[in-house]
Amino acid sequence: MDYFLSEEQLMIKELAAQIAREKVLPVRAELDEKEEFPWEIMRVLGEADMFGLYIPEEYGGLGGGILENCLAIEELSRVCIAVSVSFAASGLGAYPILLYGNAEQKQKYLPPVAGGKSLAAFGLTEPNAGSDAGGIQTTAVKDGDSYILNGTKQWITNGGEAEIYSIIAMTDRSRGARGASAFIVEKGAPGFNFGKKEKKMGIRASATRELIFEDCRIPAANLLAREGMGFIVTMKTLDKSRPGIAAQGVGLSQGAIDEAATYAKSRVQFGKPIAAQQAIQHMLADMTTQTEAARALLYAGCKFLDSNPKSISKEAAMVKLFATDTAMKVTTDAVQIMGGYGYMREYPVEKMMRDAKILQIYEGTNQIQRNVIGLELIKEYTGKKEGVAVG
Repeated sequence: MDYFLSEEQLMIKELAAQIAREKVLPVRAELDEKEEFPWEIMRVLGEADMFGLYIPEEYGGLGGGILENCLAIEELSRVCIAVSVSFAASGLGAYPILLYGNAEQKQKYLPPVAGGKSLAAFGLTEPNAGSDAGGIQTTAVKDGDSYILNGTKQWITNGGEAEIYSIIAMTDRSRGARGASAFIVEKGAPGFNFGKKEKKMGIRASATRELIFEDCRIPAANLLAREGMGFIVTMKTLDKSRPGIAAQGVGLSQGAIDEAATYAKSRVQFGKPIAAQQAIQHMLADMTTQTEAARALLYAGCKFLDSNPKSISKEAAMVKLFATDTAMKVTTDAVQIMGGYGYMREYPVEKMMRDAKILQIYEGTNQIQRNVIGLELIKEYTGKKEGVAVG
């Protein structure tokens, strides 16, 4: 379908697709097998100015928005979401600084990210605090002109590879979620270390590690906004970044359709290609329709999010929920169409199906997305006159 993208947006999409074809496709199986972080591809993306798509020009970016960033993520994801999440997670780590950093913080940290010279990462999840942000145990105690951090963050994408970390820690536990604050922590800070690289079911080339803080001293100037703003920083950041997870879902779904349709045209059974079987045609038709619906919601959602300064949590959650559930179904169906071949690691849909599962989990499980959507709907309809028909 024609989504009436601008000439610049089409150029972004094509450039990302070219990088995916020429740089990612030839090595995706090897990266997955070796669980090797795609540093060479990150450098190529940096040289192509892809890391600065959503960052204002005054900080070395291109001045685009969520849509421009998602167009690049989608095309990379069509080939490999382990690569695309390594790219996209840098945005997740940079958004807190972009949204809540002061002029000095933005000037110091955003240009290296925009130029691809430094990756960023976001530290929220802990061993006992995932969806429950109020359960964070990591603490930050003010000590003169410093803060001292203690605690552990778990399953952090780009952990150990990134140079810049946006960390959520408790400054006043008595206030629950309202006692959380956000900080910038640089790799190499005293007392800041990393756990082992996790071995995962999917997205194996991406780096997932623990962040360990043991009396980690950082300058007080690294506090984002003010104390007690950590929960708001987190929610507003996720509103901006969740469409990127949806873009991964759309791209991954399209990549799985590409593989399944190509295979169905060449695989002969009962004297003709299986693409001639109505059952296969119906599966491909459903996969394509669901993916196009997810793409339409993603692009429309991104345009809305880029133009709407108000609360956008419901829309961001809807985009993430639909596109990632779609990716899980489409990749599963792609494996089914390819049968035994699809189950073999020699063929890419096996990896795609493994990769798809994480999309329903990270940056808020899809059950949490439904909670967000439901709660926002209740807020919208609270106070409406009784007896007025809805829908």
